[in-house]
Amino acid sequence: MTDQALHSLQTTDLESTSPYYIPGHSSLQERRLRALKHGDTFALFNSFGDILPFAGVPDGLFHQDTRFLSLLELRLNGERPLLLSSTVRDDNAVFVVDLTNPDLYVDDDLLLTRDTLHLQRLKFLWQGTCFERLTIRNFGQTPHSLRLSLQFGADFADLFEVRGQSRPRRGQLTRRLLSSRELALRYQGLDGIVRSTLINFTPVPKQLDESTAVFERLLAPREKTSILLEIACTVGSEPQSRTPRSFARSIHAARLALGQSMARAAGISGTNSQFNRLISRSTADLYMLVTDTAEGPYPSAGIPWFCTAFGRDGVIAALFCLWFDPSIARGVLRYLAATQATQVDPKRDAEPGKILHETRSGEMARLGEVPFAAYYGSVDATPLFVVLAGAYMERTGDLATLREIWPQIEAALNWIDRYGDQDGDGFVEYSRRTEHGLVNQGWKDSHDSIFHADGSLAKGPIALCEVQAYVYLAKRQASRIARLLGRPDHSVALDRQADALQTRFEDAFWCEDLGTYAIALDGAKRPCRVRSSNAGHALFAGIAAPDRAHRVATGLLGNDFFAGWGVRTLAASEARYNPMAYHNGSVWPHDNALIALGLDRYGFKDGVQRILVGMFEASNYVDLHRLPELFCGFARQARIGPTFYPVACAPQAWATATPFALLQAALGLTLDHRNGEIRLKRPALPYFLDELRLSGLRLGEGTAELQIGRHGSDVTVKVQRGAGYPRVTVIH
Repeated sequence: MTDQALHSLQTTDLESTSPYYIPGHSSLQERRLRALKHGDTFALFNSFGDILPFAGVPDGLFHQDTRFLSLLELRLNGERPLLLSSTVRDDNAVFVVDLTNPDLYVDDDLLLTRDTLHLQRLKFLWQGTCFERLTIRNFGQTPHSLRLSLQFGADFADLFEVRGQSRPRRGQLTRRLLSSRELALRYQGLDGIVRSTLINFTPVPKQLDESTAVFERLLAPREKTSILLEIACTVGSEPQSRTPRSFARSIHAARLALGQSMARAAGISGTNSQFNRLISRSTADLYMLVTDTAEGPYPSAGIPWFCTAFGRDGVIAALFCLWFDPSIARGVLRYLAATQATQVDPKRDAEPGKILHETRSGEMARLGEVPFAAYYGSVDATPLFVVLAGAYMERTGDLATLREIWPQIEAALNWIDRYGDQDGDGFVEYSRRTEHGLVNQGWKDSHDSIFHADGSLAKGPIALCEVQAYVYLAKRQASRIARLLGRPDHSVALDRQADALQTRFEDAFWCEDLGTYAIALDGAKRPCRVRSSNAGHALFAGIAAPDRAHRVATGLLGNDFFAGWGVRTLAASEARYNPMAYHNGSVWPHDNALIALGLDRYGFKDGVQRILVGMFEASNYVDLHRLPELFCGFARQARIGPTFYPVACAPQAWATATPFALLQAALGLTLDHRNGEIRLKRPALPYFLDELRLSGLRLGEGTAELQIGRHGSDVTVKVQRGAGYPRVTVIH
């Protein structure tokens, strides 16, 4: 590396860090926070069920990008209880904490021996409210007096403040008792919006002030008592006293709604209990993340930092689960069509036809302190929107929805050709329009993720490898849609454009000596000759020539890329490789899923199996069998799990959906509505599954159940036909 390149590495790392970088003051993996979500509300508790106000941590009850509760601390006779267990139910409906008393003394006299009292905290979210039932039971042989206190507080911090951004000014916070059992924490924001946290206790506390509630009880042997909390988040109105809702009816409604959502999914089960736990957790996480919008279900990107609609994340998650629940794809398409940009706005990186990057509803977004109220700074969401539309059409045949959003599809295609191709060279590039936008606008959006072989950062406008691949696939898919909608001339033109793009792509991006595609072209059209996982997305989209696809696949599965758990974002030999970096050497489940789908497209089944096995085995080391957003790219060592990334989201939508995409790739599974056919192309099962059952697999008006068995290297498929009798074809 030259001295100049080294200087570039040092100065850019110090000077160009994004203001939206998430500081790593605390490791989320170390603290094992418990997450709940419903609609626009999510909560993160510690293992005790408390919320403690440490600097730089995301604990709290959040609603619409604002923290409505930043402190909730339970004490028994002034002491913290002892933790017995802490878990979220398999369906994510309820968080349950079991506690007991420590040895309690008065002066030097032992007043209460540990493990005498059992305390259980049961929490759930429903319609903007956190409900809690605290039950205490005396297992001692004598009566015991107890004093329970709950301390609470709300900072009403914007999520971007929680992430580390400072604000010179904030609104006004007040507290007020509404009754002997209820109080309000009120925040008058600088945006003119009143946000309030209403806390209601049942029964009436012995003492209640603006920060603490105290309950006193005398429990006879075997006697138990319960305390109910209702913590409601309200926006836009002055806090007023409310009648508490029924805990039993509310929890029933919450479970029923979640169960109805999950019932849309096909059933997936196998002969391996750990695999079943991974699938169960992934399914539950997916439907917990889904928010019901006016346009349909939409998966929020991830807890805690991205619990809102992201265009790219929503599309990829919907693609991954399209085969077993197409209703999510419909919701994503309709939502993104409804929020598509219609005018040029440099502050938001918006242009007509461009698809949303993210949306935020917090105070800082409303004031313009961050540009993300409706932000369009992603270069790939627009072609991916069209890709999803075509895949949804093939899966469902839903012409009504495609006709409804066809104007938005055409607008997206127009953006690709007009605004996306900034210099008219036939490639889609990006560059931010103001200093407040994201520097890099592909999925690897760290400030240092796009660079040349010597480590120097690329200067824009930048044309990413995978974005050209997405555009190619988008034009192929749009051609099919146009044909079905009776626009044959448009269809032919789109296919010709895709053919021309494929030729240009091979000429400009292929690096013969590297055996892969350059990660990008910089503003001077110089290839960034870096070996990255981005090239695997070219396989997903089908733009790669078969012989070059083979070389890309071989490289991605070699030791320089494959960490044992999955493919790294960057080859270990590259200048900026760091296995602990967000995008420069880590392992992302969704990235691996897209690569696996690409390997399946070109027939590289062994590679699919390696990725599927690696991700499954990684999940066995993860709390709750929940695949995180990413983990570090250190090489796998015997009998040691993966190294976790400190501030990775978990659950995170496209990581949650990854197991479903990996299964699809392993089975070569396609559901073709037009031909009324379920196809499995060269299906294979990994070593840990002797049998896999797919039930309630819907195609049109019909359903089918598939029983797939592994016999050595051979796979058999038995079909139990359901209503409608869809045809099942196995291609070996």
